[in-house]
Amino acid sequence: MHADEAGPHCVRSVFDRTVAGTIGLEEEILLVRRDTWRPAPAAEVVAEIDDPRVKQELPSCQVEIATSVHMSAVDAVGELRWGRARIAAACAADVVPIAAAVHPLADLPVALAPTDRADGLKARYGEMIGRQLVSSLQIHLAFGDADCTLGVYHALRDLLPELAALAGAAPFAAGRDTGLCSVRPIIASELPRQGVPPIIASWTQFAEDLKWAVQGRESEWWWELRPHIRYGTLELRVLDVQATSDRTEAIVRFVSALVARLTDLYYRGELPPPAPTWRIAENRWAALRHGVRGELLDLRTGTARSTSRCLYDLIDAAEPYAPVDLDDVRALVADPPVEQLRALGPRKLMPWLAEVFAP
Repeated sequence: MHADEAGPHCVRSVFDRTVAGTIGLEEEILLVRRDTWRPAPAAEVVAEIDDPRVKQELPSCQVEIATSVHMSAVDAVGELRWGRARIAAACAADVVPIAAAVHPLADLPVALAPTDRADGLKARYGEMIGRQLVSSLQIHLAFGDADCTLGVYHALRDLLPELAALAGAAPFAAGRDTGLCSVRPIIASELPRQGVPPIIASWTQFAEDLKWAVQGRESEWWWELRPHIRYGTLELRVLDVQATSDRTEAIVRFVSALVARLTDLYYRGELPPPAPTWRIAENRWAALRHGVRGELLDLRTGTARSTSRCLYDLIDAAEPYAPVDLDDVRALVADPPVEQLRALGPRKLMPWLAEVFAP
């Protein structure tokens, strides 16, 4: 379905038809040369794998693993592990895959894939599209109810800073330490429709905004959380890709449990009204700068609390909705992965990323 073809009733029906509680994942992976650690073309690897779940992305060195629809977070991550293993096995001896939210060494812009999509984006956005060598972990969540989808959209939108802080894993760019826990959203912001998404008052407004802003190119609605009108899901896009599958699994299980709790609160009529976009954006900046070591402001009262305390409270609240405990998520808060990356430095980081990539 394209935004310029879909009225609000058609859009609603897409979100009503999904299977509640299902989940799908997308993970963006970079290929690099083993001798220089610079970007390497991915076309031959994608052709060798020859599976629709492993696709060429916009930069010529980037591939995407897209899972099937699953009933459990663990099963979805299992399919990501399969994808990582297939990519690693398909690489030539002089090429290795890494999971890095931003390439620690590469200068921008980079070469784009030879595709019609890349040509179209280059025509619209110029050099800025070649600077988008960024990789995220994207989580698709289905609710089987359009109104519930919109309710959870606004609740999850409030929590984007906490989730970004938890997953922040990109301190380096062009061989230097940026001083940020994640520089990825700064690079992404060179394109429009990035960052904290707008309040969506109704499906009518959403259909009209899509038609006005992107004129049918709904895939360019690039906010860090978006209703996806092709799949009828909420797509969470705020998370940095993680170096290891174990870290990915911890975060995905947490998000799945957190969303189950928000869904329960929606049906009980206990979700708060949407917060102003600029307040969430203020917290979002604190998250990308300081990660879990910073502070966030309460979106209603302005009271400052440590980001780690906010996350521990969210984990405690979500845990009853998880099939097993979330202690591995608490461990990511107590010992944030970005600090390990920063301690290695940009050059030592590259061989480590290659070593830990495969499951």
